[in-house]
Amino acid sequence: MTKQLSTDDLLAGAQALHRVEVSAALLGAAAPGVVTLKPLTAGAVQRVAQAAREERVLASVLMVQQALVEPRLTVDQVGALSAGLLQHLLAEVNRISGLALDEDDLEQAIRAPLTKACFVLAREFGWTPGDCSALTVGQILLYLEMLARDQALPDRPDPQASHL
Repeated sequence: MTKQLSTDDLLAGAQALHRVEVSAALLGAAAPGVVTLKPLTAGAVQRVAQAAREERVLASVLMVQQALVEPRLTVDQVGALSAGLLQHLLAEVNRISGLALDEDDLEQAIRAPLTKACFVLAREFGWTPGDCSALTVGQILLYLEMLARDQALPDRPDPQASHL
């Protein structure tokens, strides 16, 4: 029988500590090492997103800095890490925080109809992911139908404009 979770059960995962091995090659050392990470909370992810806005590298730096328990590093220190080490730590932070997609989840996301539709529209009009996310489902369907009928489309329609 499945247990009904309590508030403490739900919040306990955010306090869990994870020892993560870092290869000698990433450290430029003779032997591997270990760091201690904690999962990011929803609040931490939101603060990182607000602070970093469109700067992906800054978001990565902030996420790793927030998750590192031992050793504690400043934002500047995390920013000074090698790109490979930062990428490795970020992948581990995403994994322990439940933000990483496994192969099945990734395949399902790629096959999702709206994902495919946004990919087609982005390719056809040169839109960014932000442009596509601004569209309503009705707008997506309208543009796809126009493409399917091979009707004349505006050179680069404004995804922010209301067409429906």
